[in-house]
Amino acid sequence: MTAAGRTQAMLAARAQASRDKRQQVLTAVQALEAAGTPVTATAVAAAAGVSAWLVYAGGVREHVEAARRRQADHQPGPATAAPPGRGEPVSQASLRTDLVAARDEIRRLRAERDKLRARFRLQLGAEIEGPDRAELIARVASLEAASRQLAAERDARAAEASHAQRRIRELEDELTAARESLRRAIRQANR
Repeated sequence: MTAAGRTQAMLAARAQASRDKRQQVLTAVQALEAAGTPVTATAVAAAAGVSAWLVYAGGVREHVEAARRRQADHQPGPATAAPPGRGEPVSQASLRTDLVAARDEIRRLRAERDKLRARFRLQLGAEIEGPDRAELIARVASLEAASRQLAAERDARAAEASHAQRRIRELEDELTAARESLRRAIRQANR
């Protein structure tokens, strides 16, 4: 099998794995909703055995949000205040849980990346004994592209984690300001 053929096979397997994981998420959403369990990103990710980031991906997030809206329509109750720009209520605990899940996913992805790099090195070493120079150049180019892609994914995950941390700090600041404003209002009302 040529390097191009192997690359195509790997890409096809990756695409199939992505479709399978998305289907697992949709099945988990339906199961949680049918069981009456609150549909949250963390609960869906745990039930489906996938990362919380996949639950927020386009094409999946909409199903989770629709299930949450259906549950909210059937079970009226108090909700936490929705931060500006978000369509659904989010609590500090939820954000912290998502951050922990994101950090765990980053650690898992880094370990997986390192494992794949080691496997690539071993495979390249085993195949190096007979190929011609042009084939080696093509292999090196494809490995460099894969390395760049992994580095871009790592950087994206780090940026997402940084954004989540900033959002948590902003929400904590907003909460502190709201508490202080409430204290002032209570003092004024008592006077």
